[in-house]
Amino acid sequence: MFTGIIEELGTVTAVDERGDSVALTVRGPLVVSDAQHGDSISVSGVCLTVVEQSPETFTAFVMKQTLDMSAHGSLRAGDRVNLERAASVGDRLGGHIVQGHIDGTATVLLTDDGDGWRRVRFALTPELSPLVVDKGSIAIDGVSLTVSAVSPESVAPDAAWFEVSLIPETLAATTLGARVPGDRVNIETDVLARHVRRMLRLDAAAGAAGAAGAPVGAEAR
Repeated sequence: MFTGIIEELGTVTAVDERGDSVALTVRGPLVVSDAQHGDSISVSGVCLTVVEQSPETFTAFVMKQTLDMSAHGSLRAGDRVNLERAASVGDRLGGHIVQGHIDGTATVLLTDDGDGWRRVRFALTPELSPLVVDKGSIAIDGVSLTVSAVSPESVAPDAAWFEVSLIPETLAATTLGARVPGDRVNIETDVLARHVRRMLRLDAAAGAAGAAGAPVGAEAR
């Protein structure tokens, strides 16, 4: 479990292809300072398990499903990544509950600089659009953020978008400050929204099954 408060900007030092997976080595002296074999570290929003480490680096295996679901398949040596260690019991929850289990990716549509802040708009897939609400929480590349705007309901599902507003600290301390239109980012929606959607779908399916199996006139009795 994570909070979405980035502790360190790490650097990918090696991407070793191993069949349909990769061994990803990242330099992050802070996050490995107390890491042990098997610990979880969020790498740009993806929860990975430490399998090897040195005083300044750690290595984790990234499976095919993760490569398919995330932007990690395009990582190369020299790329910067956002790093966060798993939260400790009793810590303050500075961001929101982040699992490190991303829902997919989003693409930067535009950026607009204000006085000391930046507005960034991202495209939303039809599948993820219902899970993102104005003023709701979202993790982008592992960064806990508040949604500042969403596309109106009149917009076609394949043209949906959402926006966040980034303060100077976020721009400087995370990879989001370097994002430009066309870049892909990892997205994790609020876990509560995912549970609500699942319950609604199950309820709708149960209702449809009940209606289909009810005898004619049963609703009148």
